[in-house]
Amino acid sequence: MLLSSYRLGNLALPNRLVMAPMTRARAVDGKPTEAMATYYAQRATAGLIVTEGVHPNAVGQAGPFMPGLHTDGQVEAWRGVTGAVHANGGRIFAQLMHGGRIGHVEVAGHHPVGPSAIAAVTEVFTPSGVQSAPVPRALSAAEVTEQVQAFGDAARKAVEAGFDGVELHGANGYLIQQFLSSSANERTDGYGGSIAGRVRFAVEAVEAAVDAIGADRVGIRLSPGGEIQSIVEEDVPALYGELLKALPDIAYVHVMATADDEVLMGLRKAWPTAFIFNPGGQIGPHESTREQGERWLANGADLISYGRAYLANPDLVERFRLDLPLVSTDRETWFQTPHGYIDYPSYQH
Repeated sequence: MLLSSYRLGNLALPNRLVMAPMTRARAVDGKPTEAMATYYAQRATAGLIVTEGVHPNAVGQAGPFMPGLHTDGQVEAWRGVTGAVHANGGRIFAQLMHGGRIGHVEVAGHHPVGPSAIAAVTEVFTPSGVQSAPVPRALSAAEVTEQVQAFGDAARKAVEAGFDGVELHGANGYLIQQFLSSSANERTDGYGGSIAGRVRFAVEAVEAAVDAIGADRVGIRLSPGGEIQSIVEEDVPALYGELLKALPDIAYVHVMATADDEVLMGLRKAWPTAFIFNPGGQIGPHESTREQGERWLANGADLISYGRAYLANPDLVERFRLDLPLVSTDRETWFQTPHGYIDYPSYQH
């Protein structure tokens, strides 16, 4: 079933494998490189590729060497990536990731912003090394609207750059999840407090992207109950149930295994369009298996996303098809290094 075809919006996917978004930190001056085009093109047999997180505006950049999608130069550079993927027969969405309070003034010259002036209890990467996350500047109501619109503007630029669609990053402790979180969001206006208030930013950001490029080209990634980067969420089933009800019927939701099966199954049943499931949950030491993917397809997921398994196995679809062994990676090569990126070969028979 994992290797069967699937219709996602206007896209015909040849299989149900999705290459999950993974930070690789190899952009130069916010622009993707030729090596990045090669990296994604090597993995074009995936049913769908979702890129690493791409900041939708300058203040949204979470770390160094991350690509953006808010200048004409970035759009032009991304055309090299999307063109290479399409030439190899693939389909690719850009993941729009606003870091919010996860960032540093040294990264892009902007002090991080967030729903409230509450620092994440975590460390962030900067050009001068790892530092404690700073206290963000709380967004005014008018500024919240500006950040919402940034997602719509970036979605429009993504299509200009040749992407098939966009995925909004609502997981892993970044800006959208910061609004959902009771630990990062202590606002008393319409963007905080009640569940309806805390889901509002996510819904409006998705609506901005939909208005820009159409619902069939928009998805969102979620990590219900995920605690990465010191996020705390209260009443997860109610919070995410309300969010899914409030969202327009976009192409898909992409859900990580960060809650128990009962909660995740409830979200699957509540969502009317495609449901992408990532069985790996938050960052860990092991690649997800084909068996995990098949299990979740049997449980009602439509597509399965794989992250770490795609790092060293550009031909992951073929390895699953022929039951070939997977290659593991050295975590030291995940970011920035010249090796451990485009030098993993397909299986040699």
